Amino acid sequence: MLENIGELIIKISDFIWGAPVLILLLGGGFYFLIYSRLVPLRYFGHAIRILRGKDKDPDSTGQIKPYQALATALAGTVGMGNVSGVAVAITMGGPGAIFWMWVTALLGVSTEFFSNTLAVMFRGKDSNGEIQGGPMYYITEGLGKNWKPMAVFFSVVGMIGVSPLFQANQLTQMIGHVLLAPNQIETSFTTSLITGIIISIIVGIVVIGGIKRIGKVTGSIVPIMVVVYTVTVLYIIFSNSSQIIPAFQTIFRDAFSGDAVLGGSLGSIIIIGVRRAAFSNEAGLGTTPMAHGASKTSEPIRQGLVAMLGPVIDTIVVCTMTALAIIITNMWIYSNADGITLTAQAFDSAIPVYGKYILAICVIFFSMSTMFAFPYYGVKCLGFVAGAKYGWIYNYIFVVTIIIGAVANLRVIIGFIDIAFALMAIPTMVSTVLLSPHVRRASIDYFARLKKERKLS
Repeated sequence: MLENIGELIIKISDFIWGAPVLILLLGGGFYFLIYSRLVPLRYFGHAIRILRGKDKDPDSTGQIKPYQALATALAGTVGMGNVSGVAVAITMGGPGAIFWMWVTALLGVSTEFFSNTLAVMFRGKDSNGEIQGGPMYYITEGLGKNWKPMAVFFSVVGMIGVSPLFQANQLTQMIGHVLLAPNQIETSFTTSLITGIIISIIVGIVVIGGIKRIGKVTGSIVPIMVVVYTVTVLYIIFSNSSQIIPAFQTIFRDAFSGDAVLGGSLGSIIIIGVRRAAFSNEAGLGTTPMAHGASKTSEPIRQGLVAMLGPVIDTIVVCTMTALAIIITNMWIYSNADGITLTAQAFDSAIPVYGKYILAICVIFFSMSTMFAFPYYGVKCLGFVAGAKYGWIYNYIFVVTIIIGAVANLRVIIGFIDIAFALMAIPTMVSTVLLSPHVRRASIDYFARLKKERKLS
C-alpha cells in the first residue's frame, strides 16, 4: 500500500513539472530580466555594497537586518539541496543537468529581485498587527482582497514545501553512512527513528525562539558552514586541477546531448536541472520573500537587490563546487549511490579517511540551519490562514515531521516536496508578473535618486 502511494507521488511530481511550471520559472525570469532593463546585472555591485552596510538605510522598519534576512533566506536555500540535491541531479540527469541549474539560477536572480521587492513594497499586517511580508501578503495588498483565495492556496502548499522531510532524511542517511556503518551498527528503521527523534529535539529548542533568534543563529552559522564547505571542496577541485576543464566540458556536452539520462532525452535533462535548481535556491517559489519581507528597510528596491544575491551564492557557487567534486572524482560513474551518500563517497575518494567526516560536519550545519529557518516560513503561512495566534502550532508539526522524514524513502520525499514547490510557484510567479509594473516604477525612481546622491557626494 505504502509503495503504491509512493509511486503515485513520484508520478504526480513528474507530471506537474511539465511545460507550465517550466514556462513560469524560466519564462518568468527572462521576462523580469528584460522588463527591468537588466537591473539585476547592472547593479550587482551596489547590491553587495548594501549587504556590507556601505549604503545604509536610516528610515528602516521591519523585524531583522537586511543581512539577517539574507542569512535566514540562505539558511533555507544553501543546504542539503546544494550537497545531496546536486548528487540527485547528476544521478537522475547526468552532469548536463548542472548546466540547466545554472540557467535557472541566472534567470532566478531577476525573479528574486522582483518578488522580494514586492515583499517589502506590499507588506501587510497579521491578525496581531505585526508587519509581515511574503507572496500571501503582496497578493492581498497588491492585487486586492478578491485575490485572497490565491494567497491562501500559496500558504497551504507553502506549509508542505517548507517541511523538513528532505533535510531530516539526508542528515539521517549521512549519520548512518559516516558514524554507524564504520562501527558495525546496521542502519535500520529503529536507528533512523532514534536519529530523527534526537534531531527533532535539537531543532525544537531553537525554532521556538521565533524569527529574531533564527536571524541571530543563522547569521552566525551560514558564514561558517559556507567557508568550511568551500575550503574543502576547493581543495578537492584544485588537487585534481587537470580534471577541471574536462569536468566543465562534460557538463556542457551532456547538457545538450541527452545521452546522460537513461532512456531519457534533452527535455528530461532540462526538467531535472530546473527542478533541482528550484529545490536548491527556491527562486520563484515564494519562500525567500517571507524572510526578506521582514527586513528592516524602507526601500523595497534595496532589499530586492540584496535578495537577488541568493541564487548566485546558492547555485552558481555552492552547487557548482559540489558538482565538480562529484564529476572530478568520477563517483557519478563508479558508484550506484544516491543523494548524500554519493557526495560522501566523492569526498572520501579525494580526501581518504577525513573527507567524509568533514562533509558530515558540513551536512550538520547545512541541514540544521535549514531546519532552523523553515519553521518561520511555516508559522507565517499558518498564521495567514488561521490567524497569527495559531501560527505557533506549526513549530510542533514541523518537529514531528522531522521524525517522519528520517525514516521515509528519499525518492518519495523528493517527489512530495517537488509537488509542493510546483504548486507554490504558480501563485508566486503569476502575482509577481501582475505586480511587476510597480517594481519597474520604483526601480526607476530609486536609481534616479541614487545617481543624484552620488553626484552630490
